[in-house]
Amino acid sequence: MKPRHVLLLGLGLAVLGLGLAGAQTNAAAAPSASRASAQTSAFSADRLSFELPGFGGVGYYQDTRASGRPLLLLHSVNAAASAYEMRPIFLAYRGSRPVYALEWPGFGSSARPDVRYTPELMTRALQQMLDVIGQDVDVVALSLGSEFAARAALADPRIHTLALISPTGMGRAEGGSQQAAGSAQPDRLYRNLSNPLWAGALYSLIASGPSIRYFLSGSFEGQPDQGLVDYSYVSAHQPGARYAPLYFIGGLLFTPNAYDQLYAPLKQPVLVLYDRDRFVNFDRLQEYAQHPNVSAVRIAPTKGLPQFEQPEQVRAALDAFWSAHP
Repeated sequence: MKPRHVLLLGLGLAVLGLGLAGAQTNAAAAPSASRASAQTSAFSADRLSFELPGFGGVGYYQDTRASGRPLLLLHSVNAAASAYEMRPIFLAYRGSRPVYALEWPGFGSSARPDVRYTPELMTRALQQMLDVIGQDVDVVALSLGSEFAARAALADPRIHTLALISPTGMGRAEGGSQQAAGSAQPDRLYRNLSNPLWAGALYSLIASGPSIRYFLSGSFEGQPDQGLVDYSYVSAHQPGARYAPLYFIGGLLFTPNAYDQLYAPLKQPVLVLYDRDRFVNFDRLQEYAQHPNVSAVRIAPTKGLPQFEQPEQVRAALDAFWSAHP
């Protein structure tokens, strides 16, 4: 069997396994369909948008009551991603400095058209967000959002510091989506995944309430945050919600060899917050931490979303980092 067929089969079986395992969870704990009727705000703040040429509207949240260098929060990418993932950090810092939270094209309150989703598109959205803010920022990015943030920071000195939470690209590929990024023909893999004969059914399985709960359970030491579970379900059931996630599953939103291409060349101060993560590998983190501009802090015990389970540790690490790089 050809390598790409093996990879596609592996991805399909992984998704099927996710659905079957999720279906074994308590059905009463799954979000109800009635909660998916409309997407409310991820938190109490101004929800605005800007027009990204060639794409459409890109949503973001802001709280600009305080003064100081703005903080820009960037969520991860998955079937149900949104700014809610950064909610604990947004709430912790609003009122003490300007805080913004971008929602990537194809997710959250941003438009979700049937277009090609790429790292370059995400980076363009981030760069235009920087234009909107209009001054240097401190960035906190989560998981795959870290790759987009690093890509932008290489070309844009307005990103003063980077704090990366469980960043992808710090080691060998984990899971089918990251492995797909390094395959010979990820475009063909995406075409197979997005085939109209089964793309809708595939996404429905991934975005089901039990599957979302199962996925999030892998990122928490204890029970997943119920607010995040409910909001993720709502976000995953908006019109056009399946388009961007299929590019993610197909590996087209990852950068092959992100460590050398994106992280190693950075000149800005970088903080990496990490512990265990079922979806991310940190093989090269020890090497990366030897760079003079890089520091790493373990936030334990966590599994990829420390801002929910260890918010005090996360805030202490961020405050110390920013104090060292005023």
